[in-house]
Amino acid sequence: MDIKERARARVEEIGALPVYRDRHLTLLTDLYQLTMMYGHFRAGRHETRVVFDLFYRKNPCGNGYVIAAGLEQVVWYIYNLAFSEDDLAYLRSLGMFSEDFLSYLRHFRFRGDVYAVPEGTVVFPNEPILRVEGPIAEVQLIESAVLAFINHQSLIATKARRIVEAARTNVRHPGSTVIEMGLRRSQNADAAVFGARAAFIGGCVATSNVLAAQSYNIPVAGTQAHSWIQSFPSEYEAFQAYRAAFPDNTVLLVDTYDVLRSGVPNAIRVGLEMKAAGQSLKAIRIDSGDLAYLSKRARQMLNDAGLADVQIIASSDLDEYTIRDLLTQGAEIDAWGVGTRLITSEDCPSLGCVYKLVAQQFGDRMEPRIKISENPNKITNPGKKKVLRLYVNGSATADLIALDEEVYDPSEPLELFHPIHTYKRKVVQNYEMEELLRPVFVGGELVYELPTVQEIQARVETQLSAFSSEVRRHLNPHEYHVDLSKPLWDLKQRLLHEWRR
Repeated sequence: MDIKERARARVEEIGALPVYRDRHLTLLTDLYQLTMMYGHFRAGRHETRVVFDLFYRKNPCGNGYVIAAGLEQVVWYIYNLAFSEDDLAYLRSLGMFSEDFLSYLRHFRFRGDVYAVPEGTVVFPNEPILRVEGPIAEVQLIESAVLAFINHQSLIATKARRIVEAARTNVRHPGSTVIEMGLRRSQNADAAVFGARAAFIGGCVATSNVLAAQSYNIPVAGTQAHSWIQSFPSEYEAFQAYRAAFPDNTVLLVDTYDVLRSGVPNAIRVGLEMKAAGQSLKAIRIDSGDLAYLSKRARQMLNDAGLADVQIIASSDLDEYTIRDLLTQGAEIDAWGVGTRLITSEDCPSLGCVYKLVAQQFGDRMEPRIKISENPNKITNPGKKKVLRLYVNGSATADLIALDEEVYDPSEPLELFHPIHTYKRKVVQNYEMEELLRPVFVGGELVYELPTVQEIQARVETQLSAFSSEVRRHLNPHEYHVDLSKPLWDLKQRLLHEWRR
C-alpha cells in the first residue's frame, strides 16, 4: 500500500475504536462559524481561498514549552466531516439559512490542505501547530472543533510531563513512575478518555480508565477502594480476600483505618503469608495523611519484616509541586497515582490556542493578512508560513518562523534576532534544519499515517532530549529562542506601517 492507502486504513482503524465509533460531530461548532459561512455563501465568496494558523500565545503552568497533542482527533473529525439529513433538518428549524445554502451543505466535504506538527512535538508560543488552507467556508467551519481537540490534549500532555519529570527526580527510587487516575474527577467522559490518552503521551505509564486503556492499548492499573476494606469484618480479611482474587498482582490499600497501627501491619502479615506460599506482595498504597512521614515509616516496617521488595504507591491530590516537595522530605515512594490535578490541569485549566486568518486570495494572488491589537502580544504574524527548528551538534538551538517560500542553506551562517528586541542577535553556523509542519490533508485527501500513542510517547522523549535542562526546568525556565525570519519580520513591519498610514 502507498502512504495514502495506509493513511486511510489507519484512520478507519481508529474510527472503529470505542471512543470514536458511531459518533457524528459535524455540528460540533460555534454558531458563528455557520453564520459566517452563510454570509460568504450569500456574497458569492465562499470559495475564496484563505490560510489560517492555529497557535497559542503563552506557555501554560509556568512551563517552558508545550507538547502538541490532539491531531488524531482532528484527522478523524475532518475525515468524517459531512452534514447528515438530521443536521440539515435542525439547521432548517433555526430559520436562519436559505434552502440553497442547506443544499450546499448537503454536498459539503473538506477539500483543503492541513499541515501540522506531529503529536509529541515540543512547540513554543506563536508557532503554527496547524496551518489550514482552502476555501474560506470550509476552513472556517472546522475552527471550533479543531481548537477544542488541540487545546485540551496539548494542555493535559504538557501537565502530565511536568508531573512525570517531578517523579523522575526521585533519587531513592530512580524508576519512579506516574499512573493517571483522574476519570472520576474529569469534566466529562471525553475529557477522561482523551485526557488519559494525552497523559500517556506526556509520559504516564498506565491509566485507571478502562475505556481509554481498551481504546489505545494503554496499560491499565487499579486495586481497591476504601469501601472494599470497609465491607469486610476486618481489614486483614479484606486483604486476604483480595490476595485470593489477585495472587499475582496484590496491591493493598493501607490507610482505611490507621496506616501504621493497622494497615501496614496487616499488609505485612499477608505479605509474609504470601512469601511462605511462594508468592509475593506487590505493593501497598497510601491515599491520605502525611505521605512523607508515613511512607518512610512504612518502608522501614516492610524492610524490617523482610519485605524490602514491596513497593509503596502514593495518591491523594498530587501534582508536580507536591511530588517534588515530598521527595525533598525523603519520601519513600516508588509510584504515584495522580488524578484531579492532572486530568483537569487544575492550576492552569486552559491553553488558549487561537485560529487566525493570515492570508487570503485576491484575484490570482494570495495576500498576507494581519490582525492588529492594542495588545502587542495579539498582533499576528502574517502570511503563509512554516516553522524551522535549528540543531547544532544535535541540540535544538532556536526555532525560526519563516514564509513558506523561503529557502535556507545550512552550510551558510544564519543571523537570528529577537522579533521584538531586535538588538538581541546571534549567528548560527554548522546547523541542521528540521521543518516541523508536515502535510496531513492535501486537496482534502488524507496523506498522513497516524502513529500509535506508544510511538507518540517515544517521540516526546526524543524531542525533549534535544533541549537543554534550562528550557525543560519547571521553575523560571529559560526562554527558548523563537525568531521571525528577516523577510517575515519585514512583511509584518510593512503591514503595520501601512495600517498606521
